[in-house]
Amino acid sequence: MKYQTLQLAAQHGIGVIWMNRPEVRNAFNEVMIAELMQAFQSADADDGIRAVVLAGHGPAFCAGADLNWMKKMAGYSLKENHADAMQLATMLHTIYTMKKPTIARVHGPAFAGGMGLVAACDIAIAAQEAEFCLSEVKLGLIAATIGPYVVAAMGERYARRYFLSAERFTAAEAFRIGLVHDLAPVEDLDMTVNAMLAHLLAASPAAIAASKELIRAVARAPIDQKMVVDTATRIAVVRASVDGKEGIRSFLEKRKPAWAESGKPQKPTAKKAGKGKKA
Repeated sequence: MKYQTLQLAAQHGIGVIWMNRPEVRNAFNEVMIAELMQAFQSADADDGIRAVVLAGHGPAFCAGADLNWMKKMAGYSLKENHADAMQLATMLHTIYTMKKPTIARVHGPAFAGGMGLVAACDIAIAAQEAEFCLSEVKLGLIAATIGPYVVAAMGERYARRYFLSAERFTAAEAFRIGLVHDLAPVEDLDMTVNAMLAHLLAASPAAIAASKELIRAVARAPIDQKMVVDTATRIAVVRASVDGKEGIRSFLEKRKPAWAESGKPQKPTAKKAGKGKKA
């Protein structure tokens, strides 16, 4: 598939999805939303891809909504607005429910919907210069479709501040409140992303997918008898699986499991790789 707003590459089991609208700081419109959903779905279905990195070309990770798109929305009816918002909500849910691990490689501004992309990914690694902002209330709007992911990432208490104040905050603050996991000088950003990718490639793909499903199931559920039974069932199924048996065997035999034989990425996989192979 040829993309208008994205640039895709794949190497060493890593798919890299570059948002490629640098002239508008990777602000998204209806085309980019649809293409992001398609790109993540395709990567999730590709057996050759073990992990996915989301990054942005140009000076920003993602500045939120495109102004021309917002102008069109201003004239929409309630029904049209709902259909349009559902596209964004579905795209974010697609990223959040990926079976494969996802990393947001954040540099420059990540504002409004851009913060939703960061929060929907499993892991966020930011350059020290990155900036964040939930600017919606200054426009008379609310951070609705991105809300579940951002609140889960930073917690309700900090959401109360940043959803309501719409103030900009630094990468250091994003790290402090849990929105991002690691910080790096911008020149070391790819190296830091690749170090994390090496950890992900060393893990069982099936176990990663099951772990992501487990986290979604238990994160906000009561720890009751239903959860006790559910979690016991999940580990029993995994122990009896192909990867579960191979993992235990390889540990006892003091060797690498079959899925880790490819080792670490041979070179930085998240750098701007030109057109490359499509993920």
